[in-house]
Amino acid sequence: MSTAIVTGQPVPGSSLENDLRSLGFDVRVAADAAEAETLLAAVPVDRRVALVDSRFVGHPHALRLGLTDPRFPLAAVPGAVTAQPAARQALTRAVARETSAGTGAAGDPAALAPGGAPALAADNLADHVVTALDAGGDAVHRPELGSLVATVPADPQARNEARQAVAAVDDEAVRLRSAVKSRDGFFTTFCISPYSRYLARWCARRGLTPNQVTTASLLTALIAAGCAATGTRGGFVAAGVLLIASFVLDCTDGQLARYALKYSTLGAWLDATFDRAKEYAYYAGLALGAARGGDDVWALALGAMILQTCRHVVDFSFNEANHDATANTSPTAALSDKLDSVGWTVWLRRMIVLPIGERWALIAVLTAVTTPRITFYVLLVGCAFAATYTTAGRVLRSVTRRARRTDRAARALADLADSGPLAEAVGRVTGRGLPGFAVPAVALLGGAAVVACSALTRFGGVLPVAGALVYVVTSALAVARPLKGALDWLVPPFFRAAEYGTVLALAARAGVNGALPAAFGLVAAVAYHHYDTVYRIRGDAGAPPAWLVRAVGGQEGRTLLVTVLAAVLTASRFEAALTVLAVAVALLVLVESIRFWVSAHKGGAPAVHDEGEPA
Repeated sequence: MSTAIVTGQPVPGSSLENDLRSLGFDVRVAADAAEAETLLAAVPVDRRVALVDSRFVGHPHALRLGLTDPRFPLAAVPGAVTAQPAARQALTRAVARETSAGTGAAGDPAALAPGGAPALAADNLADHVVTALDAGGDAVHRPELGSLVATVPADPQARNEARQAVAAVDDEAVRLRSAVKSRDGFFTTFCISPYSRYLARWCARRGLTPNQVTTASLLTALIAAGCAATGTRGGFVAAGVLLIASFVLDCTDGQLARYALKYSTLGAWLDATFDRAKEYAYYAGLALGAARGGDDVWALALGAMILQTCRHVVDFSFNEANHDATANTSPTAALSDKLDSVGWTVWLRRMIVLPIGERWALIAVLTAVTTPRITFYVLLVGCAFAATYTTAGRVLRSVTRRARRTDRAARALADLADSGPLAEAVGRVTGRGLPGFAVPAVALLGGAAVVACSALTRFGGVLPVAGALVYVVTSALAVARPLKGALDWLVPPFFRAAEYGTVLALAARAGVNGALPAAFGLVAAVAYHHYDTVYRIRGDAGAPPAWLVRAVGGQEGRTLLVTVLAAVLTASRFEAALTVLAVAVALLVLVESIRFWVSAHKGGAPAVHDEGEPA
């Protein structure tokens, strides 16, 4: 249980202590600053602790935002400050610094510190400690309160006005509104969130956790995929309905996390990875259902997964490249800001990029009323347009801005590139990398070469192997220097397209039943590894360990291996080899990933929650 130390003389009629207890705090009262310091030292070091001014007046949700958010080691609102175990020493030092001048009784003007200075009163302690933390360079989070009240009145008249201000604002209504993501797609904002927020509150009042709701969303989506796999019209209709239900739960888990402030490292990982698992499992279900009706759409399903994954990598790479760039402005960005002032353009631009809400709604409706083939055709066209639009805009921003990228950004792009031992060996031999402007062009040309050789020649030929060897060299040259160029963020998506496209092309050329489903499984396993890398970087946890990247070959090693297997094996044995490779990669990356995230969660890693662009 967390501990709250209320400092200063109790105020008659105040609900502060009851509000703190309702938030899960064990309340202690300190009559003076010296007693507050003593009580602080007595709180176990593995507990959250808060100092709260006894004169505090405000909404309970303001206290909740300021004192219970697990994402921030130190946080404060006027009259209150809290520290998680990781920041306990900083809080203790600040309290000791503020009370070292004297320990007079609260409110006693005669109490003097050495040298004649007034001793610090306990009812001034919280705000003074926040000032000391700021002065010491400790990052103190201050939540946006909006219309919520959090204040420390200086006199009875100010207290009465503050209480009237509290009564004038519906605390619960503000809490419900803030549960909804501030930036989301049109479909989510207007068709899901108006009621899913109430479902989130229902879950919170029954003690359900965001991770439980996330799991329910995954199970619902898997059942939807199973219904699609039946290949019947009734199954397709049920699949569409269940996919929307899964998306409602997907929105609810994030809203529950914001409503109850139940963020966690494990929860962020589950939410992100399950979204990908749900969508790609549904693609597989549609392909199985089409096969039952005599229509083979596995190539379309795999193409849709590749396109969607590459879209995400473009998003991730661009954001990481510009995460902390300096001079981060451009005429294109300025135009975008101007368009944001025109309301209808905001929603139009959010819709045409097919975020997860619009995309899943489109898939659900098309599944119910058309065929899997038509569903994939429309999805591919829509995602291709969205990818072209977003990538073109980001290229324009990159070439028109003057920005100096940091070592952190270059390291993140290198991790996203997923280069393996072959690239490292070639890099050591060549010694020097390419000029900055040539890096993305060479990465693109090398990737295009191996995909073209795989797609345009007969199965079993050696030309794809030659293309893969060229690709190994070009991809190694592309990452031989730090990726700090204006367009170097394009390197990871080019690598993804090259590797996944090669697998698709060779499986399609094999011409045997089962090759494309096996390729789908292999790409899904590798894509999980790449998504996992992204989520680790976003959580400041670093990239996957080097041994794992080497064990699964790196992107250039896997590409070469697949082309060699296609050259030396028959089509049926190639299918079996893809299956074995998919299982091996999946086992390696899943076991290590689950071990890492569970250990990080149990080890008290800082909670994270992604409020970025809708996926």
